[in-house]
Amino acid sequence: MFRPLKCQWFFSVFTRFYTTPYQPRLFFRYQAYFHPVMNHTKTKIMSVVGARPNFMKIAPFVRELSRFPDVFTHTLVHTGQHYDVSMSQSFFQALNIPAPDVDLEIGSGTHAEQVGRTMMSFEKVVQERKPDWIVVIGDVNATCACSITAKKEHIALAHIESGLRSFDLDMPEEVNRMVTDRLSDLLFTTDHMADANLIKEGVPPERIKRVGNIMIDSLEMQRAPAARLDLASLCAANALPGSRHPAPPLHDNRFCVITLHRPSNVDDIDILAPLVNFLIEEVAPVLPLIWPVHPRTRKKLESSGLWVLLQKAPGIILTQPLGYHEMLRLSMGAKVMLTDSGGLQEECCILGTPCLTLRQNTERPITLREHGGVGVLVGNDVERIRTEFREAAALPRTLHRPPLWDGHTAERIVACFKKLK
Repeated sequence: MFRPLKCQWFFSVFTRFYTTPYQPRLFFRYQAYFHPVMNHTKTKIMSVVGARPNFMKIAPFVRELSRFPDVFTHTLVHTGQHYDVSMSQSFFQALNIPAPDVDLEIGSGTHAEQVGRTMMSFEKVVQERKPDWIVVIGDVNATCACSITAKKEHIALAHIESGLRSFDLDMPEEVNRMVTDRLSDLLFTTDHMADANLIKEGVPPERIKRVGNIMIDSLEMQRAPAARLDLASLCAANALPGSRHPAPPLHDNRFCVITLHRPSNVDDIDILAPLVNFLIEEVAPVLPLIWPVHPRTRKKLESSGLWVLLQKAPGIILTQPLGYHEMLRLSMGAKVMLTDSGGLQEECCILGTPCLTLRQNTERPITLREHGGVGVLVGNDVERIRTEFREAAALPRTLHRPPLWDGHTAERIVACFKKLK
């Protein structure tokens, strides 16, 4: 005679010792089979954000999880790597992200300090909440720190935006990406190039799920409210003291935008000064230039004396860091984008805005012209930037949408978790 309790005991013992990394909850799945009442157990997911690039990516995931309250319970942890209003709180409000359940308030510091403090604080949260899955996003220090903690606590780990590689270990983000992917049980990728990178590194194909670019989910959802913003009002409301407005009114496709924050561009005055001079002497006289200034970049500009030159330069609008809708509005209307931001490369690709990537490499090659995109790598060499700027200023707006960059990535991710239930 069939006796469920004995079978349950066998599978309980078996799966405690023979669980695969991809199915860490196999024990519970067998329990649910023999005890139907346990089929109603919710999967506990804990997701982590730490810095501004994460916020646009977590919003669609949180929203999609909320559609299945009978299937999932969700805990949102904010490590506080970006903690001020302009870099954090305004994004939560604009993207309708619920207030974090836990705020670790890590704050600024060196890479080692941030990672160490995050691991110590996050470990306590994991031990208290005991999630089934920890979901990390992107490549910031919080991503790496929480990934290590997850595996030390024997919690299943999923990484959204896996497989991106710049192949430049001088970039802290590259180290974070590699460590996180090596530890992850489930790797959600944006495109076929990311898949190929993971396969080359020995990741089992069954752990790789190509789902598309989750940041495009936010772009598509927020495109309409961003389009309604008036350019002149946007700049007037966010202009820093002393910033001059250009004489002609701002019109779509008749202005440029620049963002700079990476140490390779702003820490060395011998690199930063020629860039600033190029902007003042050759960009602003041709097209009004809007520059949302990152806090660390502003410090370098002020300490070097370049800030005063920018304030006096006609045609340059210096603004505080912008909210999501404001920055998206600028990306939608710019004739040329100059940036060292990975996220803006992707937005420009979808919007068709010619993008000069002020880096020697990129972990997002699918956004480049040679792969059908709108971007070109120019580094920080002014001669190269000058040549490509003149060419980009003459280019028409050409949209490029890679496969699965369709605004439904979060749906595909949550569907994967539902199948694992």
